Amino acid sequence: MKTVRISLNSIDKVKSFVNDLTKFDTDFDLVSGRYVIDAKSIMGIFSLDLSKPIDLNIHSESDVEEILSILAPYIVE
Repeated sequence: MKTVRISLNSIDKVKSFVNDLTKFDTDFDLVSGRYVIDAKSIMGIFSLDLSKPIDLNIHSESDVEEILSILAPYIVE
């Protein structure tokens, strides 16, 4: 599992983020405080506080580099 910090501070970013994730047959979780939701769920994402960066858990061992390259616009350091 790999964890990265991402920022989803607009509706358009959330929509394109979910579209990017659905290309992969991998599980993704967003973690904000004590809440953990499926990152492929638009409704779930909007239930989180998106004003600050949140953690994305990528449950994959093989496609991590490809996933990170596609998710680069959302990743914050």
